[in-house]
Amino acid sequence: MSASLSEFAKSLTVETAFTVLAIAKELKADGKDVVELEIGDSPFESTSSAKNAGIQAIQENQTHYCPSPGLPEFRAAAAKFVSDEFKIPAAAENVVVGPGAKVFEQFFCEAFLNPGDDVLVFSPYFPTYLPNILRRGANPVYSNLLQANEFRPDIAEVEKFLNTAKSPRAIFLNTPHNPTGGVATEEDLKALADLIRGKDIAVFSDEPYCHMVWKGRHHSLLEQPGMMDQCVSAYTFSKSYSMSGWRLGFAVTGAKIATSIAKMINTTLSCTPPIVQIAGTKALQQDHSERDEQMSRFQEKVQLLTSGLNAIDGIHTLDPTATFYVFPNVAPICNKLKITSHGLALYLLKGADENFGVACLGGECFGEAGHGFLRFSCAEPNDRLEQAVKFLPEAFGRTDRVEAFLEANPEHKLKTAYPEP
Repeated sequence: MSASLSEFAKSLTVETAFTVLAIAKELKADGKDVVELEIGDSPFESTSSAKNAGIQAIQENQTHYCPSPGLPEFRAAAAKFVSDEFKIPAAAENVVVGPGAKVFEQFFCEAFLNPGDDVLVFSPYFPTYLPNILRRGANPVYSNLLQANEFRPDIAEVEKFLNTAKSPRAIFLNTPHNPTGGVATEEDLKALADLIRGKDIAVFSDEPYCHMVWKGRHHSLLEQPGMMDQCVSAYTFSKSYSMSGWRLGFAVTGAKIATSIAKMINTTLSCTPPIVQIAGTKALQQDHSERDEQMSRFQEKVQLLTSGLNAIDGIHTLDPTATFYVFPNVAPICNKLKITSHGLALYLLKGADENFGVACLGGECFGEAGHGFLRFSCAEPNDRLEQAVKFLPEAFGRTDRVEAFLEANPEHKLKTAYPEP
């Protein structure tokens, strides 16, 4: 007899992008040509200074334990980086390093949430927010992001949460936003700061796409006065420096909070590998131009995919604002074919053609507010993006194949029509 799993372990949900990635890889292994637009990974090489510094660190045997909060030189470089680029008043003591940004979701929840606390989550949302909130026995409260409002957070909804939730304690903020590409403006962030300043409210500010803002520059809640002791902002090297496999990120927050999170790292991870931190330090110090060139190429990809999708009848997406995702409304197509949006995504991958497929995600993978949308990543060469766009109307027109797919997968039949834009 095996030991029984906890109720939490049995209820745990995962990031669907990795599930679809596994399906796509299996189909490709069987010989199918798949354009992979499901996973949020960079198609570019890690920046050169990072690679060279990592190799040198291994050769110099920088391969042992280091301080749990991070190497002093990394913390100083990260503080200078956010100060110079985003006007955040950070010093080394405000920085703590981790393996990517995602881990700070869990540490934030452990730092601030008790059972029964309420947490405001903007929906659609990054899928791993909920397991970390629920792990603490806290309650997610949802506020829908609307395409009509450019997927910006509604400050009136924040005020409603503060005034009506039984135990308002925290807010999860993601800007630039995955999956929609929306951006909270500087005015939005000022209004949010004015609402919560001096209240016992903590904000997790998830900022992995800080260099993928296509209009203006990235703004952080930490720029606003008094937010350092109420906010944990998380950054990653995965997007800006194409270092996803290195697993490197950091959080910026008040010194007392950083010390608490460092204890959590000490008792779980011990430390983030020093060779990775050394590589990241050099990236921050030396790879600005290479990073910005890659970001320019991402912007080109997003514009190409957006214009291609908007030329298809039944699809509506906003002009690119940020990130390397495109989040089109496909409700008219779903209603016509009587298929859910994630069912439509899986149909494009598995059912529309024997030899060719497009991997993307249904918007409901990111919460109820994502119904009727698809999310496309732009992490493929431009000619492959064009190939995917050309395939979509052909796939939508193969109604016999849609019917066959739904017959084999009835869970994806659309029971109630989606609202159309």
